[in-house]
Amino acid sequence: MAGVVISTFAFTPANAQDTATGVRPASQAAPAPQDHAIEGGLGDIVVTARRRAESLQDVPVAVTAITAEQLQKYDMTSLEKISTQTPQFTIGRSSNGSGAQLTLRGIGSSSTSIGIEQSVAVVVDGVYYGQGRVINEGFLDLDGVEVLKGPQSLFFGKNATAGVISLRTANPTSTPEFKAKMGYEFRSKELVGEFVGSGPITDTLGVRVALRASNMFGGYFKNGGIDKTYNTFDVATGVTTPHFAPAYDGDNPGSQELLGRVTLVYDPGNDFKFTVKANGSRSKVNNNSWNYVPYGCANGTYSTNPAIACKKDFTVYQNYFPEDLAGANPWSRDDGALYNKYSSWAVTGTAEYAFKDVDVTWVNNYNRNVNQWACDCTFVSSDIAAAPSTERSIYHAFSSELRAQTKLDGPVNLLAGAYYQKTRRFHQQTGSFGNIEDSTAPEQYRYLGYYKRSATDGETLSAYGQATWKILPVLEATAGVRYIHETKDSYLTQPYVNAALQGLFLENTPIPGNQTFNNWSPEATLSWKPTDDVTVYGAYKTAYKSGGFSNSGFVSATTVPSDVAFRPEKARGFEVGIKSKVLDNQLRLNFDVYSYKYVDLQVDFFNAQTFAFVTTNAGSARTKGAELEFEFAPYAVPGLNLHGSINYNKARYGAYIAPCYGGQSIEQGCNTTFQGAPGQDLSGAPTAVAPKWTGSLGVGYETEVGQGTVFGATLDSRYSSSYLASSFAHPLSGQAKYLTLDGTLRLKFNDERFEIALIGKNLTNQFIVGGSVDGPNTGANTGASQNAATGAAVISDEIGFVNLPRTVQIQASVRF
Repeated sequence: MAGVVISTFAFTPANAQDTATGVRPASQAAPAPQDHAIEGGLGDIVVTARRRAESLQDVPVAVTAITAEQLQKYDMTSLEKISTQTPQFTIGRSSNGSGAQLTLRGIGSSSTSIGIEQSVAVVVDGVYYGQGRVINEGFLDLDGVEVLKGPQSLFFGKNATAGVISLRTANPTSTPEFKAKMGYEFRSKELVGEFVGSGPITDTLGVRVALRASNMFGGYFKNGGIDKTYNTFDVATGVTTPHFAPAYDGDNPGSQELLGRVTLVYDPGNDFKFTVKANGSRSKVNNNSWNYVPYGCANGTYSTNPAIACKKDFTVYQNYFPEDLAGANPWSRDDGALYNKYSSWAVTGTAEYAFKDVDVTWVNNYNRNVNQWACDCTFVSSDIAAAPSTERSIYHAFSSELRAQTKLDGPVNLLAGAYYQKTRRFHQQTGSFGNIEDSTAPEQYRYLGYYKRSATDGETLSAYGQATWKILPVLEATAGVRYIHETKDSYLTQPYVNAALQGLFLENTPIPGNQTFNNWSPEATLSWKPTDDVTVYGAYKTAYKSGGFSNSGFVSATTVPSDVAFRPEKARGFEVGIKSKVLDNQLRLNFDVYSYKYVDLQVDFFNAQTFAFVTTNAGSARTKGAELEFEFAPYAVPGLNLHGSINYNKARYGAYIAPCYGGQSIEQGCNTTFQGAPGQDLSGAPTAVAPKWTGSLGVGYETEVGQGTVFGATLDSRYSSSYLASSFAHPLSGQAKYLTLDGTLRLKFNDERFEIALIGKNLTNQFIVGGSVDGPNTGANTGASQNAATGAAVISDEIGFVNLPRTVQIQASVRF
């Protein structure tokens, strides 16, 4: 449950408005860094990392800012696309569980449990979206993105232990503006259309409407599925019946998407402003596990289907539901097709009032999303064990936050706020299991191994405050703390279990989880500005991520509440940095070093042999490293911009007795116990998706090539050293080092009224795994010797959550 305490409002003083219309231009709402083509020199970058507008060079926080112009250049309309421009931020899209594994600086959250909130918090217009399913949201018409690295509890509440991805959507403009865009991506055969209309309705009311629709006639991944026959044994009659399941005959994901947002800003010019943002999103793909590639197998072929070779390419292996079973499972389609449907809507109201000495902000939000899918969960056209599975999950949240910030002329200023949130998650899932059926069961359960249901109701109350003391004109100290109280009431039960499986899974045996959490998260920072262009800072930070309940777990004969209820995750540590602009405002250099310790890091374990989930807390983990970012915009070559980063990060478990990965042998380290089952000591082992070295290097150039015509080109590279994608050090989960290239070519005509662009991403066509899971029903005899004469340990295969391959898009746009 996302009972999340968050201070998430990008505040602009209500009296900073356009004098002609009373409507604040979008650039004033949360100013984004500007491209400076044709001019040379650096512009100022304004961020809201401390919930107020500040220069990137002044704020004592490690922030990577992506401008609206950069977002448009690379058509970054999703979190996955945004991650391609941020070397230390990685996303692994998952089919079930939370739906994603978001990782920053080697700290992230397992995707297999829907109950685990992300350690990397996603915030949209000041509102927290902690569900991994947020990657299904389409983000159009953005005004900027900020990647805040490291613990961010004071301003962004709980569930921000690893960092924050803060997105700002654009506000109405002070003059009428209309934009239309059409694009076509060649690999997936995707057609995209976008429209934005913005401007004043009256002197005090502005509106902005943004729409985006897309239809994919192909896909990014080939489906190499093989026709299979799925046999079921009727436990009531003893009859075995074959069911033919044809291979999927198209490419994946074949997505369809419709997004929309309406923004109204009422600004009467008397120090008051009210903003309403209403948005909706609907998307559908033809396979919920469209990026699941079997890429790591000990013998080169997948153990449950030797006809499938394990290799690092963009091919998945999935089948339709058998025709005679189509529509039999709840939420399965009558034609047997696989799918994932996601829909969401949200409304946010923000009231701002600027008193003489205090700015007050009040934000209320309601958001709701529904996710539903049908899956061939063997992932490799296998005719054994788990096959047709379906799921439906509903999540909704209401939040309200009131905050006040003083703006006194004296050396001391204060911030104080209070936050309330109410959430509910309702989760249902069915699965065929063990090749069985029961003709005496209700029709909707006949071919199921299980049907499970779970819910969590959460409530959060929080208060926080910060004092800022200007000790000297060049020396500032801040200190603050956030208090959090929350409750979560949960249950997990299986209303139906096939009779043959009732020794493994328990029917109608609820597992309750009534939890209460309290936390104090303090923070202190000292910053020194010896000159206007240099800031040196040091910070001590703490953070807290909610404990919770693994709604997507199973109730087996050995399940106890501690298997599905997990403790909070906490972080504490130090960060020191220097930010500078040199060479007469031509070169920006930002450098920081950090060390953070995480206690009770939340990790979810999927037992591929028993098909069970256990959520664990690692005793400790530590991430430490150094980061350098630079940007060079020489006056001598107007329109030229060089930029990049070099990052070193070492993320390791400090103390963690963990479950063994599937089929791990004694010789491979499975030589202890974990909760009475085979275990391993991961102390000193790397966390998941934690490359030691990452970096980026890019160049952009724009120049006039004729009257009213501008040519522009960019080339951006991203490097990562090798890492393990598994949270449990599975040796077959390795991701090799890689270098990606993204590039654009653009022509702007008639004073930028018309534009045509060619956009290429991952031009090196790198195979990149953002997370992994042990293949279902693979691996055997975990904890045994690999040399045993009988019952030898057999290592499990690895399924990778693979990022997009090479894509090339042509795009045309017009402003009028």
